[in-house]
Amino acid sequence: MTQAAIEEENKLIAQEYKELLRISYQTLTDEDKKLIRSAFEVAVDAHKNQRRKSGEAYIFHPIAVAKIVASEIGLDAVSIASALLHDVVEDTEYTLDDIDRMFGETVARIVDGLTKISHLKKDMNISQQAENFRKMLLTLNDDVRVIIIKIADRYHNMLTMDSMPEHKQVKIASETLYIYAPLAHRIGLYNIKTELEDLSLKYTEPEVYKSIKDKIEDSKEEQQAYINAFSDTIDNSLKKEGLKYVIKGRMKSIFSMRRKMLNQNVTFEEIYDKFAIRIIYKSNTENEKFLAWKIYSIVTDHFTPNPVRLRDWISSPKSTGYEALHITVMGPKGKWVEVQIRSERMHEIAEKGYAAHFKYKHGDQKEQGIEVWLNKLQEALENANTNAVDFVEEFKLNLYSKEIFVFTPKGELKSLPKGATPLDFAFNIHTEVGMRTRGSKVNGKLVPLNTTLQSGDQVEIITSEQATPNQNWLDYATTARARAKIKSVLREEKKSVAEDGKEILRRKLKSQKVSLNEDSINKMVTFFKLKTSLDLFYRVGIGSIDNAMLKDFASSYNNAFISFFKNRMRRTPVPEDINRDEITSKYDMLVFGKEEEKLEYKLSQCCNPIPGDEVFGFVSVSEGIKVHKKNCPNAISLQSNYAYRIISAKWIDSSQQEYQADIELTGIDNLGLVSDITEVISDIMHVNMRNLNFSTDGGTFKGKITVVVKNKAILKKLTDTLRDINGIDKVTRI
Repeated sequence: MTQAAIEEENKLIAQEYKELLRISYQTLTDEDKKLIRSAFEVAVDAHKNQRRKSGEAYIFHPIAVAKIVASEIGLDAVSIASALLHDVVEDTEYTLDDIDRMFGETVARIVDGLTKISHLKKDMNISQQAENFRKMLLTLNDDVRVIIIKIADRYHNMLTMDSMPEHKQVKIASETLYIYAPLAHRIGLYNIKTELEDLSLKYTEPEVYKSIKDKIEDSKEEQQAYINAFSDTIDNSLKKEGLKYVIKGRMKSIFSMRRKMLNQNVTFEEIYDKFAIRIIYKSNTENEKFLAWKIYSIVTDHFTPNPVRLRDWISSPKSTGYEALHITVMGPKGKWVEVQIRSERMHEIAEKGYAAHFKYKHGDQKEQGIEVWLNKLQEALENANTNAVDFVEEFKLNLYSKEIFVFTPKGELKSLPKGATPLDFAFNIHTEVGMRTRGSKVNGKLVPLNTTLQSGDQVEIITSEQATPNQNWLDYATTARARAKIKSVLREEKKSVAEDGKEILRRKLKSQKVSLNEDSINKMVTFFKLKTSLDLFYRVGIGSIDNAMLKDFASSYNNAFISFFKNRMRRTPVPEDINRDEITSKYDMLVFGKEEEKLEYKLSQCCNPIPGDEVFGFVSVSEGIKVHKKNCPNAISLQSNYAYRIISAKWIDSSQQEYQADIELTGIDNLGLVSDITEVISDIMHVNMRNLNFSTDGGTFKGKITVVVKNKAILKKLTDTLRDINGIDKVTRI
């Protein structure tokens, strides 16, 4: 570079720095400016010999990230300094100790968190990427600012990706959609979330992005004319009330338009709510709510509201802190339009998220929504038993979920994700309440645990000391917290069954003259095509490996002569996971519908599902049920065009499947007989009953019971035990 070019560049860097101080959302003290100045000088020195792919000096990147942090997100001086230094430890000679010495512990901790995230490997498959995400979230408990600066860093990278090769653009854009956009949404950075989604679409589907963008440009004048027509209608009434306000239009993002077009299977022209109208009014804190409803009243005097589409987030703010009144009205030209009513304070919180709360809450009054969220997140992270992909999927479930508000019996308001069930509510109250749930009442009526709750429901949980989670609960619970706790308990239960199974196996093998040792365990795991020794003990414990199967094994094991030659010919490989302390699921059966029926099916060629994949069934005209992966490229069009032909499906472990069996009982009627029968079934054998029917005639009785069992061995044991009850003559399976 020539001397003149270097001087020009230095001038630009100085300009950018001044701009950074000027646009800071928080008011900076002299101390703050000193801190930012030192950070800037260290960053300039550290990156002096580095350039970006586009050829510009590298220092422009940390300054741009710091500007986003300072202005768009609105964080404090410590965050601005950390943003300026975010790549220093990773890319230059400076160490973390240097940063600690120069800027103190907090800045060093944030920079360390950011460096750790960057060190995670970039080229990874989906489960490693999920693990990457999980590690990144673990830094949240160090300091939430780590994540916020990382989002700003990613946002600037997305804005400057043009000089990258195409495959890298697509990879970074996909990762942004998968991880950073949901996080930005959850922390309340709605503007940045929208930008990230739009920029991701620009690289993942460039033609679609351009086409929607052009159409939005073309309709700008029409949109402005519509907003003017709307404003003119209500202007006089609002002014008459002496309100100070502005009316703005906000176009829906390109990404959300694309999502609507796909989900509703419509064209751009057919989307009816392409933009929303915002009324932002001046008010002191005391009158905010009163004025919001006053504006609501004026708007609905002129335009007919849609009563189903009223959202009051002023009385019950979202957990991100978002407050506003949303209504949908029939606007000019007979078009539905969404109207968002917000005070200036609410608008700032909506735009800036986390940061704006510090402007309005002083001292120790930390923003509660984000604190509660961080605590819940921490709890989910500490539950390290879930695998990383599950964790990310469930975490995303909670990130993107809309909220509902329900009441406890005492009238407290609780926020839950949309689609939550009474079981989720129970775990939301307390883990112990969840674990002991026996039933639930919604608005005073007994309802099943898988009932979907609606906003405004009053929910009461009925608990019992005897109640424990069962496998079905995973179908009922939708929140990450409830599911993680249920999985954890089921795992422990399975392990205790496996311990009993080990003792049963020892006894049964002894009678077959086989001792239980490492060699026999390894051979049995291979013989029964299992993965771990715990799998073996568990299956013996629940009876799915019965006496006959063990006899088969013992005869092949004891026949040493044959075994000797077989072993000479080939060594039996020991399964690699044999000693893993885990009961694995052997996904070997596909079941359909709520009743989990076994039906004929074909695996579709377009996505080739394999056992364990998340799948659904599609009833085709000529080929019966075709099974597709849930993320199959054809899934969205099938689900939107032929929803009535979709059938739910899932892979299960056949040894875990429960079967219904009908038992017929006959005998002599005597007092307390029904009680004896139910005691044997429920208390002694711990078997679930689905149906019970008894009739008596002339001193004899006839009964029919439907039970749910895991296998024949348990059913046989149950029928044998029932025969021993005094008065029962005959027990037969129908």
